[in-house]
Amino acid sequence: MNGQIDWSDLFFSASGRAARSPALIAAAILLGVAALYEALVGATLHWLTGWFIYPALIYCGACVLSKRLHDRGRSGWWAGLILFAIVAVWPHPNGFFDFLFAIVLVWAAVELGAMLGEDGTNRYGPNPLKRLLAA
Repeated sequence: MNGQIDWSDLFFSASGRAARSPALIAAAILLGVAALYEALVGATLHWLTGWFIYPALIYCGACVLSKRLHDRGRSGWWAGLILFAIVAVWPHPNGFFDFLFAIVLVWAAVELGAMLGEDGTNRYGPNPLKRLLAA
C-alpha cells in the first residue's frame, strides 16, 4: 500500500490486513450503494439487475470484512457469518432468528469497528497502521 490506501485491493482482494478507518469507510460505501440501489430501482428492474448488483456487493463486502478480520487476528471465513446476518436482516429485521442475526451484527460492529487491530505482524501480514505511519 506504500503509505496510501489501495482501494481496489481493499474491495477486490481478501488477503492481507486493513486498518479500522479504511474498512469502516469501505463498509459505509457498500451499505450506501446497497441502500441507494434499493431506493432507486423498481420491483421489475430490481429482479433483473439484482442478480448482478448483489453478488458484486457481497464479494466486495467479503473482501473488506476478511481484511478487517485478519487485522484482528481472526480467520476471514467469519465474514460469511457476518454477511449472512446482514442479508438476513436487510432491510429490516423481524422475528426471533433476525434477533439472533442482529446479535451477530452487534458483535461484528464491536469487534471490527471499535477494537484496534493486533500490534505488529500476525499470520496475515504486517500491521497496516505501521505502513501508513512510516510513509
